Amino acid sequence: MNQKRKVLAAVLLLAVVAGIAWWKTAQNSHPAAVLYGNVDIRELSLAFRVGGRVAEVLVDEGDPIRAGQVLARLDSAPLAISLHAAQAQLASVGARNALLHAGYRSEDIAQAQGRATAAQAALAEAQAELVRQQQMLPAGATAQHNVDLAQSARDQAQAQLDVANAALRMNSKGYRPQEIQESDALLQQARVGVENAQLALSDAVLRASSEGIVLTRAIENGAMVQAGTPAFSVSLTQPVWVRAYVPEPQLGLFSNGTALELWTDSRPDKPYHGVVGFVSPTAEFTPKSVETTDLRTSLVYRVRVVVNDPDALLRQGMPVTVRRAP
Repeated sequence: MNQKRKVLAAVLLLAVVAGIAWWKTAQNSHPAAVLYGNVDIRELSLAFRVGGRVAEVLVDEGDPIRAGQVLARLDSAPLAISLHAAQAQLASVGARNALLHAGYRSEDIAQAQGRATAAQAALAEAQAELVRQQQMLPAGATAQHNVDLAQSARDQAQAQLDVANAALRMNSKGYRPQEIQESDALLQQARVGVENAQLALSDAVLRASSEGIVLTRAIENGAMVQAGTPAFSVSLTQPVWVRAYVPEPQLGLFSNGTALELWTDSRPDKPYHGVVGFVSPTAEFTPKSVETTDLRTSLVYRVRVVVNDPDALLRQGMPVTVRRAP
């Protein structure tokens, strides 16, 4: 009888131990899938890329804006004048460049040929006069002075012929390659100048780059602004993220693409929905903003949750409780 009681007690003990072991295993394999984090909405600062006087401001703080919407304008008159000047410079340089590429006109070459022919005739006449004076000198029919004058006239005629022939060769060959290359470079520079002026004129209009809400307005009509001076700060409507932190034992429950429910104090009866978009590859200590008693010394991994159905109630920095979707 005692032996049967001992066997029964042993069986009961084993059953209790097995039950406790099963319960602990179940608890460890399904840890509480709850995280804590904060809403993370990106903000951007908008500014003019050129300086000038503010001519018009079209939005104010709190206004919703859409991508491409005009937010403000600068006085464009000075920029338009700069563009016209650049266009005139391009026209001048372009005309000169076309002339160099075309070379000299046939009329110019014909004129150079005529001047060379006249110079050749003048040289022949001067040469004949020099010979005549030299022949008359021994007989005393002329003086040495006349011979010297004839020699000088002949030398001048030769020099004029050399100049005329050089001009003819220049007109026949056209402009030097170096001159054309320099003109090409100046033409490209003038084109870039026009493009810069056109870009500056278009930059006098400040447009929204994304959909969002104007948080702050830092410019007024008539104010002078420098290039890059912030004009508006904007809170983007999309994307809206939640930045949360997961301890290492729960990493497997929050892999990329995991569906989640997001609970806030402002809407406690209806959760938002999202998915895990990013899990940090490196561990860090729990941030103070989400630190709990159990996590004060724990290493966690940052998780970025993309909110699928955001609304105006989600505000920057709002605390959020994150749970796995059922």
